[in-house]
Amino acid sequence: MQCLRAIALCVATLVSPFVTAADAPTTFDNQYKAKLYGFNITVTNRLSKTADNQYDLLFKAESMLGSITEQSKLQWNPVQQTVSPLHYSYARRGVGKDRTAELSFDWKKKTVTNNVQKTSWQMDIAQKVQDKLSYQIQMQQDLLNGQKSFTYQIADGGRLKEYKFTIVGEEMLDTPLGKVNTIKVKRSRDNDERVTYAWLAKDWSYLLVRLQQEEKGDAYTIYIHKASRNGKAIEKF
Repeated sequence: MQCLRAIALCVATLVSPFVTAADAPTTFDNQYKAKLYGFNITVTNRLSKTADNQYDLLFKAESMLGSITEQSKLQWNPVQQTVSPLHYSYARRGVGKDRTAELSFDWKKKTVTNNVQKTSWQMDIAQKVQDKLSYQIQMQQDLLNGQKSFTYQIADGGRLKEYKFTIVGEEMLDTPLGKVNTIKVKRSRDNDERVTYAWLAKDWSYLLVRLQQEEKGDAYTIYIHKASRNGKAIEKF
């Protein structure tokens, strides 16, 4: 149970979808694999377009122990090249105690309504606040625009949290889809022993190919298994 939670946290923290700097987000459907303590874990990350400049972003981690599912409905601004979350949901089943949470964003009033375990409350937000999935699209755009470090305000658990990322180097990786040049991005947390690293494919719009979380001497790692773009499978890097 603990390993699935660690993978879920790891992936939800750093996952990079396909985007081009001048265009709207490109739809994708990626699958990642891990094997921890004898348990197989499958992670699905998918972006689908639902309306003009609106998208659904899905993250789901599954094992025989249970599942963790996160979904974000987001709005793309083609002029400002930014994303704004509209609705976020979280559901944990069979991994410890079941848990649900929903966030609904009202950008006219600049508020977000939190509904966690049937308890509801509101908080004020700034224009560029993201949810725990939508910021991934924004970070992708920032990478394509040449930024080397990134900070995002994330609405999470009824308060705003700061996510910080830094590019720490480059590395050639072997994957099931072939060798690929990557940049290595680090997320560190103040007053926390957890460190997360992501390896993103430089020539494939920073597609995530490997992710690792380190904590108290343990490491949880996932690897890309399958990937598709605009409904077409990527056979080889």
